[in-house]
Amino acid sequence: MAKAHTNDSSDVRANILAVGQRIMSRKGFSAVGLNEILTEAKVPKGSFYHYFDSKEAFGEALLSTYFEDYLADLDSVMRQPGSTMAQRLLTYFDLWRANQSFLDCQGKCLAVKLAAEVADLSEAMRAVLNQGTAAIIGRLGAALERGADEGSLAIDDTPARVAESLYQLWLGASVMVKIVRGTGPFDSAMAVTRRMLHLPH
Repeated sequence: MAKAHTNDSSDVRANILAVGQRIMSRKGFSAVGLNEILTEAKVPKGSFYHYFDSKEAFGEALLSTYFEDYLADLDSVMRQPGSTMAQRLLTYFDLWRANQSFLDCQGKCLAVKLAAEVADLSEAMRAVLNQGTAAIIGRLGAALERGADEGSLAIDDTPARVAESLYQLWLGASVMVKIVRGTGPFDSAMAVTRRMLHLPH
């Protein structure tokens, strides 16, 4: 019975996080009250504080879970069999474009939505964002190095600096897509990405 209770407890926590991620990806962190999340998750308020000490602690857990899932997806793309590292990187950015919809990203654009807001609001959440984005850039840097070694792409700077520039390029494009309500910024980002990797257009 104890094991079943542990699993149930884990499921409740995961459900609260999943619902919170979906809502906050649309509305932001400050604009969403706990009652809205708990009502949709069908969880009483008392149960929330069993899993999280505060809304800020919930935000930390939310971002940590988001980056764990994101990095697992990124690793999966970078291990695709039968393709070059250049092809895998282009697939990654194609998926970025598909997931960062300016209408409804279904929780997949949480970092883009919350980055500027919570970095100023909470040092703890800023630290999670910093750690998560650094991990993404590190993965991209390793992929660029392997791609250069295998000859499927070429770069004009260190893998680490190119990876950082690419991530910042796509993060900025994601924000611009929300402003212009169109995908033109992603088209520009992909064109620049291909030039940076010396890939044909």
